[in-house]
Amino acid sequence: MKLFRAALLASALSLPLAAGAVYAATPADALVIAQNIDDIVALDPAQAYEFSAGEINANLYDKLVQYDAADTTVLAPGLASEWTADEAAKSLTFTMREGATFASGNPVRAEDVLFSFKRVVTLNLTPAFILTQLGWTAENIDEMVTVEGNTVTVKWTGDFASAFVLNVLAARPGAIVDEVLVMQNEVDGDMGNAWLNTNSAGSGPYTLTDYRPAEMVRLSANENYWNGAPAMKQVLIRHVAEAATQQLLLSSGDVDLAKNLTPDQIGGLGENVKVETYPQAAVHFLSFNQKTEELTDPAVWEAARYLVDYDGMTQSFLKGQMEKHQAFWPKGFPGSYDETPFTYDVEKAKQILADAGVETPINVTLDVINSAPFTDIAQSLQAGFSEAGIDFEILPGTGAQVITKYRERTHQAMLLYWGPDFMDPHSNAKAFAYNSDNSDDNYTATTTWRNAWEVPAEMNEQVNAALAEADQNVRNEMYVELQKKVQADSPIVIMFQAALQIAMANNVEGYVNGSNSDFVYYRLVTKN
Repeated sequence: MKLFRAALLASALSLPLAAGAVYAATPADALVIAQNIDDIVALDPAQAYEFSAGEINANLYDKLVQYDAADTTVLAPGLASEWTADEAAKSLTFTMREGATFASGNPVRAEDVLFSFKRVVTLNLTPAFILTQLGWTAENIDEMVTVEGNTVTVKWTGDFASAFVLNVLAARPGAIVDEVLVMQNEVDGDMGNAWLNTNSAGSGPYTLTDYRPAEMVRLSANENYWNGAPAMKQVLIRHVAEAATQQLLLSSGDVDLAKNLTPDQIGGLGENVKVETYPQAAVHFLSFNQKTEELTDPAVWEAARYLVDYDGMTQSFLKGQMEKHQAFWPKGFPGSYDETPFTYDVEKAKQILADAGVETPINVTLDVINSAPFTDIAQSLQAGFSEAGIDFEILPGTGAQVITKYRERTHQAMLLYWGPDFMDPHSNAKAFAYNSDNSDDNYTATTTWRNAWEVPAEMNEQVNAALAEADQNVRNEMYVELQKKVQADSPIVIMFQAALQIAMANNVEGYVNGSNSDFVYYRLVTKN
């Protein structure tokens, strides 16, 4: 009966919803999710770069080291059981975990690690830059990653601490794939790329058994997973673009999780549903382009920090979506600085401007993505800043229009957000505290360069020193100090950290949603 119901449900999930349709309650050993997954472009871990793809791959593949479901804040052993660092030689040597197998049954070998890294660098698709920043190229990868017995030695160029390299290897393109299976499915020298975009070849807790773009994804449990077989034998992700339809499916018991509900819908759920809130890695900020003369006085930067109604926004239209956070590294990870010293204080802001002799009014254009909650935040900022004589003219645009303008440094003030490419503090320290060449022809994908902020030489040196520091505890303290400096004296006003609200049936336990899409795990889920 259970198998019949699971098959019936899987069949139903592959078809469009009919109005008023009623389906059986979800099986006890299947997790059924309603989610908008139309962002998926690729599932091959050497190519995948979208949020939904990251969530799926997190459950299909392991890395040498990884932030696991048991604790997404701890970098733990994965397919490597242990490792040693040689900072002087700029190398890490990993010992492979004994007995680990891929879902195919093939053993996980040191050779699979070399193949996986070589494959990413050779294909050179979107996320390859995360690995190639270590100095790896298609020409030198066989010298930079070497195999001896059951050990793999990874080398790098540049002044990087081994802790930084570990975080790079824990990122999505660090996924280890089954060389034997992948190369059996190679076509025209693509190293299995086409096949891996609709299949999987990992050692993770699940395998990909069905993927239909913009329709559904089905994962099946890997019963031989080295870290324990999942309780949920299937994970069924149905593409449901409309939040209202997700709400209906959850309320009627046809799905276990709804991942894209609005705050209003969250507030209207019934008693059989619970809502969990998960802090996310993205930080939201207001920034001032230093090409605009009226915005170059540090007193303007300082006053701005007291003109943001942090509590008013997070307790009203941002409730459940964002929390107050005023530093560049997200809360919940080593190296974060979680103090929030700034409050909405118009009189203090006015006094700061007056003491510095800043003449008001100052008229500023504010670029913003033309959708909620960005437009709502912009209107709140407009109201608050006007109290101190800083008048924003809001310029809404599409995401592409706003970001293009930002990259061209043609804005005045900008309301945007930033998420790290991998979970090491340097990823954001470089973005918010480093800019060694502010020239127009030196395009750099950082908030500092895009706002034409010529970072003080001392701060640039501190960023480089933190990157090279071998002691992780010392490193974390260095990043805390950098955050304090950026928080106190920069043209970038960090305001919020995003939060994700996920609604789920009351009987669902053990769902893990870390701070970004690579930390979404199903292997610990149970249904009581």
